[in-house]
Amino acid sequence: MTIRVLVADDQSMVRAGFRMLLSGEVDIEVVAEASNGVEAVDKAARFHPTVVLMDIRMPELDGLQATRRILAADDAARILILTTFDLDEYVYEALRAGASGFVLKDDPPEQLLAAVRTVAGGDALLSPTITKRVIKQFMRIPQPTPPTRLDRLTERELDVFRLIAGGLSNIEIGRELYISDTTVKTHITHILQKLNLRDRVQAVVLAYETGLFDSGAQPPNDRDGQPTR
Repeated sequence: MTIRVLVADDQSMVRAGFRMLLSGEVDIEVVAEASNGVEAVDKAARFHPTVVLMDIRMPELDGLQATRRILAADDAARILILTTFDLDEYVYEALRAGASGFVLKDDPPEQLLAAVRTVAGGDALLSPTITKRVIKQFMRIPQPTPPTRLDRLTERELDVFRLIAGGLSNIEIGRELYISDTTVKTHITHILQKLNLRDRVQAVVLAYETGLFDSGAQPPNDRDGQPTR
């Protein structure tokens, strides 16, 4: 299955570079380019890309507003934000708007390719280090009490939820809780279904906005202190 990509960036050289990189892969096709947010929204509707590589700062309509409009029209769209460290606040807002993750413009080519494939496969892309930095700095005022829907989660699912919020990968979650990678994936699937969330990006944002999980909290342990598989 070919991954259809829309590249949205106001710099023509940047777009050309991404097109050259992506077009060299047998499973990826660049179906369109956009030089501003309005054009990105229009071409996303016309070409139905699998993944939109979206720059944050663009004329006429910025990447944040373009992300919101694209997802409002098609909630199955996958948006991968292109950014630099000095745009963390915009990245956080994009995650809240429903973007599936973000990559740095100066990341190595192999990381960008892996990011496109990850997002195209339906997974969210969050670098643990960058995720913690973004959310710690820009999380909003916590709600006084967590949403009642969190009551639907089991104790083990809450454990997994806490570790997702901490930016841990599936492998790291499995190590912390002494469970297999398959079991971790199953728990995450159940968490997303019960909370009506699309991916782990939305789960991370929800966890911090509710004030339910402290980013500095220690990984949870079983009540009897014994590992569980």
